[in-house]
Amino acid sequence: MSEMFKISLPDGSVREMAQGSTPADVAAAIGPGLAKAAIAAKVDGELVDLTRPFTGDAQLALVTSRDEADALELARHDYAHVLAEAVQALFPGTQITFGPSTDDGFYYDFAPKDRPFTEEDLPAIEAEMRRIIAANKPLHREVWTRADLIARWQSEGETFKAEWAAELPEHEELSVYWSGLPNSDGAWLDMCRGPHLPSTGKLDPAAFKLTRVSGAYWRGDQKNAMLSRIYGTGWLNKKQLDAHLTRLEEAAKRDHRRLGNEMDLFHLQAEAHGSVFWHPKGYLIWRELEAYMRRAIDGAGYREVKTPQVMDARQWEQSGHWGKYRENMFVIPDEVPNVEDEGPIVSDEAEWMALKPMNCPAHVLIFRQGIKSYRDLPLRIYENGCCHRNEPHGALHGLMRVRQFTQDDAHIFCREDQIVAEVQAFCALADRIYKDFGFTYAIKLALRPEKRFGTEEMWDQAETELRDAVVRAGLATEEYGWEELPGEGAFYAPKLEWHLTDAIGRTWQVGTIQSDRVLPDRLDAHYIGEDGAKHRPVMLHRAIFGSYERFIGILIEHFAGRLPVWLAPVQAVVATIVSDADGYAEDVAAKLKAAGVRVETDLRNEKINYKVREHSLQKVPYLLVVGKREAEEGTVAIRTLGEQQQKFVSVEEAIALLQDASLAPDLKP
Repeated sequence: MSEMFKISLPDGSVREMAQGSTPADVAAAIGPGLAKAAIAAKVDGELVDLTRPFTGDAQLALVTSRDEADALELARHDYAHVLAEAVQALFPGTQITFGPSTDDGFYYDFAPKDRPFTEEDLPAIEAEMRRIIAANKPLHREVWTRADLIARWQSEGETFKAEWAAELPEHEELSVYWSGLPNSDGAWLDMCRGPHLPSTGKLDPAAFKLTRVSGAYWRGDQKNAMLSRIYGTGWLNKKQLDAHLTRLEEAAKRDHRRLGNEMDLFHLQAEAHGSVFWHPKGYLIWRELEAYMRRAIDGAGYREVKTPQVMDARQWEQSGHWGKYRENMFVIPDEVPNVEDEGPIVSDEAEWMALKPMNCPAHVLIFRQGIKSYRDLPLRIYENGCCHRNEPHGALHGLMRVRQFTQDDAHIFCREDQIVAEVQAFCALADRIYKDFGFTYAIKLALRPEKRFGTEEMWDQAETELRDAVVRAGLATEEYGWEELPGEGAFYAPKLEWHLTDAIGRTWQVGTIQSDRVLPDRLDAHYIGEDGAKHRPVMLHRAIFGSYERFIGILIEHFAGRLPVWLAPVQAVVATIVSDADGYAEDVAAKLKAAGVRVETDLRNEKINYKVREHSLQKVPYLLVVGKREAEEGTVAIRTLGEQQQKFVSVEEAIALLQDASLAPDLKP
């Protein structure tokens, strides 16, 4: 008699199943409706195939399309495999590598036999993918030996797969999936951990779209072969796909790079790859944000500092950053020989310096100047700190990812008994600032990573303190999207993360606070306690904007260029209908400027509709139109950006309206 396993279900019931039975068998035993709807299973919390046999007593939850997160992950994984199968069917000799799911779809990397793929190939590949989906081919898992798998890949000329299989850990189970019955005509094989849907027919053929083609290096190393990467977006149904494509279309309209060019805010060019050339209008936005943040941090008891751009490499070695960030740091010798010398530029014994990739070690050095008492804490040190990181060319993206950036960075040095109160106060400060910009957010706790500095006791304490602070601040709730993220903390500290939601539903991880006991110890920071002995402070790393560059990019896209009036580079334009009103327009502009409004005049000999259209494209919040009648009556016709109607008011009323609108949120009465 075969052994029976006890399978516990979410409703508390228990079913006894024979050895060799699967989650699919449990679904069938419950009813035909569930058997048809089930697409995967969670066995003891692990997502597995429906046909994966139980190995003992287990907790079972059957997954259907209603479990959207798991269902989407499975569907996107399967779309990637169907893509690879379709490409090899259409382009024999193409080698396959890997194809993961992404946040909104999937991609797969290929080594084409004859030529790189282009976007002209995508329609034919999509059609072949739909044929494979319509065939409803079963997806079947097998476990192979390393030797058999490597031999299979080598015999088929799949050198990339063979290389990867040979490097996997000896103890790791090597699984493959067949699309179609194993070894049958038309069956296709790939190496994969899984899990997968029961068959290709579980995918919706109308719920995916291939989007673009790009180059990608094998294993992300530019020394390796260049591959063709095909991207796609995949969803559970056509309605979700259509909604996503609409979001993409809207995102394209909001692209900060396009709007930055149209609004004359900034530009990027190869002469300073990864760094931003700020134009006067763009830098006005920066200055307003900087002034706003200074008022916020001054009111919260921070002291602003400025630290060097270049520091000795030994400082970065001591802090631990040299080992973690060396490849992303800009490194220079501390002594450059005369260009006329014929000797080597740098000797092996040369001293090395580095442009700072972060501000924290420098702030520790400021803390260490002079003796600190327990009465001096908490000490909140703030810096608009310019940093440099040698990001790969392919990772750079407008303002969102650059090589030179400025952080609204601060470090709070505090006693153990002050940590929770300081984090709670920071939560309140961040909440006020994000709400001033109209953002909602989710807050998440990133927990200890696998590779980290410090003891388990230190990590336990730090994670507990951050969690307690969020609870006391009333933010550890479903309303604020509270979530804990195992393994995603920094190598030296757990962190709270603020994920902003923009106007079209995208999320941006921006603010953070980290509770760090490692760096003060490594850099020998201490204070004199009430007992007269030396104690290590705890160092809270925190930022709200994250970086000015990225936050400005987010703001441009969130507001589609229509920035709040207080941030708009030009808040109003006084435009004339006839040249007879030129003098009056200049008088009105002078009064607005005296009232603190950023104003320009448009006295060109152009029709007013042309002027309205042009300043609308420039996202100017207010257009004040004046003609001969307005000059005689002392009035203006105000047009608000995005509105068709205009209203006639006196110059005094216009000044009061614009003066109030141009105030930053924290300056309004």
